[in-house]
Amino acid sequence: MNIEARKIEFVKEFLKLQSEDAISRLENILRKEKNTSDDRIFEPMTQDELNKRINKSESDFRNNRFKSSSELLAKYE
Repeated sequence: MNIEARKIEFVKEFLKLQSEDAISRLENILRKEKNTSDDRIFEPMTQDELNKRINKSESDFRNNRFKSSSELLAKYE
């Protein structure tokens, strides 16, 4: 069954629902899915943004503004 047919079947079954609780749960699932799919929109950095980020990271490292991996791991243990 292709996705269009599955959507139609889902809508038919949804329209048969009589439980407000079930409808609310499905609305919440749909809302969450919409929010996560909005998060999937990815805007790549420009070359200039990437270079600035690299320069800042290197500067932070030279000026001892970083945490080691063992320090980070200890924080979450």
